[in-house]
Amino acid sequence: MRETQKKTIAEISLEFERADEIHVEDLCRTYKEDSRVGVRKLVTKAIKKKDALRIEWERTKTLEIYERRYEHLGYVCGIDEVGRGPLAGPVVAGAVILPRDCRILYLNDSKQLSAAKREKLYDVIMNEAVSVGIGYRSPARIDEINILQATYEAMRDAVSKLNPQPQVLLNDAVTIPDILVQQVPLIKGDCRSVSIAAASIVAKVTRDRLMVKYDRMMPEYHLASNKGYGSAEHIEALKKYGPSPIHRRSFITHFC
Repeated sequence: MRETQKKTIAEISLEFERADEIHVEDLCRTYKEDSRVGVRKLVTKAIKKKDALRIEWERTKTLEIYERRYEHLGYVCGIDEVGRGPLAGPVVAGAVILPRDCRILYLNDSKQLSAAKREKLYDVIMNEAVSVGIGYRSPARIDEINILQATYEAMRDAVSKLNPQPQVLLNDAVTIPDILVQQVPLIKGDCRSVSIAAASIVAKVTRDRLMVKYDRMMPEYHLASNKGYGSAEHIEALKKYGPSPIHRRSFITHFC
């Protein structure tokens, strides 16, 4: 007790900040009898963080059920798309093979995550995945063959870029035509599978970054904020300026 009180609260706080999961438990035991309010708050905060981490691990394990079910067949890949509904920009598909001992936490449907969280997870996924494939189909192609067929093409493109190739595809609700890999469509798959969740994050971040670039070239459409979707300001800009080269002509007939 006396020994621990030789250290200032600032020094102890730094210890907690630098400690990994195992050493945090040791610190909690070391300082649990410290009478200083500041130290007790540090211990309480660390315990809550540890409990939250345990709950997240348990949640993540429940999202690996399909990966574990099919892993005996070989590589299991999650696939998802983003951008089927916008008035502008491409549709983007992501395909992700995660390692069997994947330790990435907080994976979820990209729509359930903040932009900052998606960006952080994108970097983690790109660093730790066995393989990532990204497929695009342009607004012109969407107009030519319709959004559903363009989405299928983007998905096939994403899968073709994987190395190694998967033996099983976990899809978010769809069955992709003209593909030989075994497919397992899952309703709300991006909330039920870590691989599909990872694919949804990769696709979302990839497309959002692209729309931000387009915004720099065509700021009048506010693409950085609306990402090509039909917000009021986007529709107003369409009426005022007409369509840009990245607008889907088949989607904007009511506005232009």
